[in-house]
Amino acid sequence: MKTGKTSPIRTFTRLAFANRASAVYLALVGGATAVAALEPLFTNSPDASLVWVWPALSTFPAFGFVAWLGEAGWGGDTPTWFFVGGIAVSALVQSLAVGAAWRGLRGRRSRRGRLTTAV
Repeated sequence: MKTGKTSPIRTFTRLAFANRASAVYLALVGGATAVAALEPLFTNSPDASLVWVWPALSTFPAFGFVAWLGEAGWGGDTPTWFFVGGIAVSALVQSLAVGAAWRGLRGRRSRRGRLTTAV
């Protein structure tokens, strides 16, 4: 027996991954993270670690909380895994927010109805 109600996991997946706005956002964050991860392999300069600023800035409103939590928990010795994991979680949280905004804007547009020609 099927009901008209969708599961919360399906709703989360649709909002966070299965729409254009969230997919573009996650592609940008993933690209910035891939470049940051591969940069030390191709560069010997001491400034290669500064490339991690771009993934952090692309997830910033949510990553600001992660940075604060790391500073509060470990002080100045926050481990790298915490920041990399924080970037991933922040990207997912913000992808969900982008998907919800996209759905809200698309829903408002589709509820207006279709334009017809006057007869």
